[in-house]
Amino acid sequence: MKRSAIFLSTVITSIGLLVACNDEETETATIEDGDVVQVTTTTSQIHDIVENVGGERVESTPLMGPGVDPHVYQASQGDIQLLNEADILFYNGLNLEANMVDMMDDLGTEKPVYALGESIPDTELKEDEEEAGKPDPHIWFDIDLWSHAVEEVRDGLIALDPDHESEYTENADEYLDELAELQEWANQEVEKVDEESRVLVTAHDAFQYFGDTMGFEVLGLQGLSTDAEYGLNDVQQIIDVMIEQDVGAIFAETSVSDSSVQAVIEGAGQRGHEVEHGGELYSDAMGEPGTEEGTYIGMYRSNVNQIVDALQ
Repeated sequence: MKRSAIFLSTVITSIGLLVACNDEETETATIEDGDVVQVTTTTSQIHDIVENVGGERVESTPLMGPGVDPHVYQASQGDIQLLNEADILFYNGLNLEANMVDMMDDLGTEKPVYALGESIPDTELKEDEEEAGKPDPHIWFDIDLWSHAVEEVRDGLIALDPDHESEYTENADEYLDELAELQEWANQEVEKVDEESRVLVTAHDAFQYFGDTMGFEVLGLQGLSTDAEYGLNDVQQIIDVMIEQDVGAIFAETSVSDSSVQAVIEGAGQRGHEVEHGGELYSDAMGEPGTEEGTYIGMYRSNVNQIVDALQ
């Protein structure tokens, strides 16, 4: 009996040590020197950060491509495999990827998972104008806030791959400089639009951050999420404002149906107010990979050019 008790005690102790070691490995897991970091992101905007900061040290795959709406996105079996095989995950958070929140929480118990928007202080986030306390997730349209996201990606990669900290830091610094130059350019371009003409009407309310930083009043037919329905009353309210403020353009979005925009144009025309289609803006998705609009900076430049051309 004594020998059995001693054996059992030894086994229990060994199991306890093994569990403790495994917990420690999970908390301090890092990439072996020479290995490429496998990254999966939700949106292409985040993928663009990872590629700029990670450089040759990472292999990044976005789940959502051009024209994809993250508000209603459902993960496929292939997506789940990519998420499971990745060393680290980055997503926007703030309920942008509403159907993936529980999945990301579960994956966070197994590997590093970063919700970039949730690293931003609450005081810097905008709220849903129709639902107090609900944050606006479209943080990439405020370049200063998006710089926070760059720093969060940098820190996440360094924590996982500390041997290449200097490389990640240098890449991030270069990219942040490019974003600062982008902001300066955008400020100059917007000056071409008279202040009284700076009213931006879009398919859904994705441009609050842009409007706040660039001095535009922003009106969206749908709310923060495209999952919300719009009705005849919403269309009429937008038309009323456009007539009252003599707004002559409305913008579609590449990831949202064009039907609401056409309804406004037709409805305004019936009331004797001509509204032109200002073109498509990139809101929740970027352009095709390999094109200028397939990068964050190119997407932002394209939007500014489109808005300025239509409103000046």
